Amino acid sequence: MISLKVNGKIQEIQEGKTIYELIIGYGLTTKYLAVAHNGEIIDSNQFNTITLSDGDNLEIVQPVGGG
Repeated sequence: MISLKVNGKIQEIQEGKTIYELIIGYGLTTKYLAVAHNGEIIDSNQFNTITLSDGDNLEIVQPVGGG
């Protein structure tokens, strides 16, 4: 298990997971999703290529419509 911060909260996840696997595990879709990994905005095409490491920091933002 590794420990990382997701949207300001410490999470324990299985070692070797990618950003994509984490997103899917939360029940989210990658469409209309913005992700910053250790302070760097990540293109959605890279979600499946970046393996998460102990101590990583993720910010996951999904826009909400309304009016």
